[in-house]
Amino acid sequence: MMALLATIVVLGVLILVHELGHFWAAKAVGVKVLRFSIGLGPRVLGFRRGDTEYVISAIPLGGYVKMSGMADEVMDQVEGGGGEVRRGPAPTDFDGKPVWARALVLSAGVIMNMIFAFAAYTTIAAGWGRVEADETRLGYVDMELLPPGAEPLAGLPVGARVTRVGDRDVVHWGDVREGFLSARGETISVETESPRVTVSVPAPDDPSARERLALALDYWIDAEVLDVELGMPAASAGVQPGDRVLAVDGAAVDNWALFRREIMRRPGRTVELQLARDGALIEIAVPLATREERGPDGEIRTVGQVGILAPVADPVYVPVPLTRAAVIGYRDTVGTTRMILAFLGDLVTGNVSPRNVGSIVTIGTLSGQAAEAGIQTFLRFMALFSVNLAILNLLPIPILDGGHLVFLGIEAVRGRALSLEQRLRWSRVGFLVLMGIMVWALSNDILRVLGL
Repeated sequence: MMALLATIVVLGVLILVHELGHFWAAKAVGVKVLRFSIGLGPRVLGFRRGDTEYVISAIPLGGYVKMSGMADEVMDQVEGGGGEVRRGPAPTDFDGKPVWARALVLSAGVIMNMIFAFAAYTTIAAGWGRVEADETRLGYVDMELLPPGAEPLAGLPVGARVTRVGDRDVVHWGDVREGFLSARGETISVETESPRVTVSVPAPDDPSARERLALALDYWIDAEVLDVELGMPAASAGVQPGDRVLAVDGAAVDNWALFRREIMRRPGRTVELQLARDGALIEIAVPLATREERGPDGEIRTVGQVGILAPVADPVYVPVPLTRAAVIGYRDTVGTTRMILAFLGDLVTGNVSPRNVGSIVTIGTLSGQAAEAGIQTFLRFMALFSVNLAILNLLPIPILDGGHLVFLGIEAVRGRALSLEQRLRWSRVGFLVLMGIMVWALSNDILRVLGL
């Protein structure tokens, strides 16, 4: 029941937000709106105000804004009603407006979804603060991430407490990141104690290089096994929750960051894990699995995978002023956009299996899990899904916003629009493609449920 209610809220709110974008933009440029629908198919309930009929329709898998003069026989059939009588464009018709106005109307749904995501991420940052690890000990320095000139940071002593980065005293690990991002001057100094060490490196002008500096330093987590994933190498080899990892192939590891990187460097190999269990030392041979991920250089690489879950550092909630929350909201929105675009790119190039694409079943499952985890997690999921909805709507598939924008682009280049027959023909093709994608995604979910 929780999953069903959560799914209704997620889809209802995000579809409403998207369609409101089209609706408001249409009104702003003087296009008559005939119907505003949440859902597809036959009308379930609704009312009329002015020229517009506001309805909730039977199939809760989308929505639409039907505008005067916007010919779309495919949507007429999906609605369960007939289309308008074709005539020359009137001043309040969609097709009678200039290209820029039509492009604004078509883009407005996507823009509203991105605004919703930004608002949600900003609300999370302002309402709950920033969650940081309550840890200041250094666990690892990743040489691959260090920008040129920052190599001396590799000499920082692992296990030492970081006390200052740039102009910022370090109370939790978030201060390390903020220290790199906000440092002024030509150099950035990193200070530790126990032992006391100071290392200075050139301060990059490029913000992305500063991000890499911050990400290159990882905090300390004890190399203990919180849990093992069923069906993964560690569980099959006999690793148990509570074990403490001491070494990988003879290389000593005393914290999780080191252990993780030793595993990643050995894809497909069998490694010897030295473990401490109930006061005894044991050795277990573990044949590692592999997975693909995007490396610091942007290239796809194959890394080792063992299936061990790490302990979680104690969280600390750091208050965030509204102006800073807006910056975090923008950064999280951009980060989510990049993540989804990277996934789509990997899907097209074959670096990600098509089996990872899910349907309404996956959406329902994830919505329920997010709702059970609390309002913050649920709001974060809605922000992520809102960005996902925006990007999917921009795909150049006729019937989606992106397909209609392609038609407008062709019109702008040619100086005249495609004929009505051509647009309707391509819209029918787009409808079939979209239905095919939905059936494919649903089949993936069915196979997952069946364990196939």
